[in-house]
Amino acid sequence: MRKKSDAILRFCLILGDAVALILSFATAYYIRVKIDPRPWMFEFNFFEFLKTVVLLVPILLIILAALGLYKKSIFLGKTRLPERGRLLLAAALSTSALIVYDFFVGEDLFPVRIMAVTSMVLAFVFLLLERILMRFIVRTIFKKDYGVKRSVIIGNSKNTEYLADYITSTPESGYKVVGIVAGRKFIPDDLRMHQYSSLRDALAGEREVDVIFQTDEKSTEYVYKQAVERHLLYYFVPSETALSSHFGEMELIGNTPAVLVAATPLRGTYVIIKRAFDILFSLFMIIITSPIMLIVWIILKCEDIKAPAIYKSERLTQYNRKFRCYKFRSMKPKYSGMTPEEAFTKMGKPELIAKYRKNGDYLKKDPRVTGFGRFIRRTSIDELPQMFNILKGDISLIGPRALLPGELRDYGDRSMLLMIKSGLTGFAQVSGRRDIPFEERRALDIYYVKNWSLSLDVSIFFKTIAAVIKRDGAK
Repeated sequence: MRKKSDAILRFCLILGDAVALILSFATAYYIRVKIDPRPWMFEFNFFEFLKTVVLLVPILLIILAALGLYKKSIFLGKTRLPERGRLLLAAALSTSALIVYDFFVGEDLFPVRIMAVTSMVLAFVFLLLERILMRFIVRTIFKKDYGVKRSVIIGNSKNTEYLADYITSTPESGYKVVGIVAGRKFIPDDLRMHQYSSLRDALAGEREVDVIFQTDEKSTEYVYKQAVERHLLYYFVPSETALSSHFGEMELIGNTPAVLVAATPLRGTYVIIKRAFDILFSLFMIIITSPIMLIVWIILKCEDIKAPAIYKSERLTQYNRKFRCYKFRSMKPKYSGMTPEEAFTKMGKPELIAKYRKNGDYLKKDPRVTGFGRFIRRTSIDELPQMFNILKGDISLIGPRALLPGELRDYGDRSMLLMIKSGLTGFAQVSGRRDIPFEERRALDIYYVKNWSLSLDVSIFFKTIAAVIKRDGAK
């Protein structure tokens, strides 16, 4: 919950802004046609106007996002001036977007042109009031210690003291100091009970940590590696503020500039966009493929009435969280749930173990798989139940392959794979699926995490459709 607090905050802001924009335009319309006694230019339809505004809201929200209004540093910053200036510009651009739409489509949205000015003023006022209310709610929640990120500060620097003082004296900052790794002279007197001799000690035990702030340049690679391995946010406080733009996204924690060195570009507003697409796509697929899933379920039950038609396998997803992955059962019931080693040993063919692993966890004629199982694997029908995993938020449509818990021992950058949600399909699958070695598939997954972009997701999405149709790499 704490690790996702920024994403939840952005989602609430987006939802609040959407409501504020709709209310502002609806109020402007109501004032003009119900309260203002002056005549209007042409016939009007309130519900048609409102429907158009609602349909255009995603475009208006993109305008707000482009102006940086969903950055935490803007929303919770000490001064309101940057936010208010951007909100005024957003109100003007949003109203302009409606005017441009009205001009090209010719729907005569505005009974009188002066209503556009009223809409702009009200949009600014409603957005401002909505954010004041949202800020009050967020600060109240933070003061009650909900969603607050537990932070460890490391570094022999004056910035250690500045950060610790600010976080402690400002509960609404969204952070809480639970450990400081620094010399005593850099630690405020009232926080010396949180002093640790090493970062390992500060992160050990049952203590929950969400963020590491590093305020000096000593052992930065080691500190960053510890953050990645534990799926923590990592902020670096540069000695020269002018260098900040070369490292990553800068935020002001109080008056101290801190650079968020993110392990993946998939964060912030992009997480919300990706999740919204996952929900819409999974719902659509569940609806249109429900007859197919029902038929497959009936066939599997006819094969063996006592065996479950849905196979549930424990997998890992973002932040090392375990979940049950749903797939149609494609193996013989007596081998279902067993590891390959256990199954091949049970059937008296232990020699297949080495062949299976050497071939990238695949056998052309796997004796564990049923005839119908081979068919649903070739057509990828066996993976349709994972649409429910996507809808639940266990996985995303696109991401690294969901790992079995035991697979984490097999490669070095394992923590990087769990920085984002696992996926039903991904970069490795569309690059050859089973036709490329295991190590190369993992390298491609890590590349995806480190170099994520919307355009990459779009490319993978269409390549997946082509691969399923052609059955490329499906075994």
